[in-house]
Amino acid sequence: MRSSLAHLAPLPRAFFNRDPRIVGRELLGKVLVRREGRATLAGRIVELEAYLGSEDPAAHASIGKTARNAVLFGPSGYAYVYFIYGNHYCLNVSCLPDGKGSLLFRALEPVAGLERMAANRQLEPWQERLISSGPGRLAEAMGITRQHDNGKDLVDARSDLRIIDDGFVPEIVVESVRVGITKATDLPLRYSIAGNPFVSRKP
Repeated sequence: MRSSLAHLAPLPRAFFNRDPRIVGRELLGKVLVRREGRATLAGRIVELEAYLGSEDPAAHASIGKTARNAVLFGPSGYAYVYFIYGNHYCLNVSCLPDGKGSLLFRALEPVAGLERMAANRQLEPWQERLISSGPGRLAEAMGITRQHDNGKDLVDARSDLRIIDDGFVPEIVVESVRVGITKATDLPLRYSIAGNPFVSRKP
């Protein structure tokens, strides 16, 4: 799997330069790839949440540009990483410029580097379901931190964190409400692959 992923180019920036509600559905099934030393870690994207900028009170960009969220006000296709609850990181990708939208990665299905991902989570490989099901878990499994990855270009082939397309297309995409937030909780902006066992919460 590592060799098959190595030759695939990242998604183009234009893919992300669209409404996050469109990008979210189409990003499902793509693969997030991390190069960690000589190892390749990869997970299929199976769950995402869209955030709609200034018109969305749950979005970090809704308060305007700050030092913390500045990545969201730049070009599309960049990693926005924040620390939450004092114990884990969350990975997002910017969509559209000027803070108009982003996507939170909520769950991955491991496809390469399972043993390293499990070790990063202090788990055993047979505990696969717990490795990257949830935004904090997937960030830890992939070694993602704000210090190392915030502002990273996810469409640069030279980046050690990028998103590729290996041809997989989900049969059914499920839309449901977002979870873990207190504002705009009724919006159907969570996208997941139907029936995938690695989704963090059933719709």
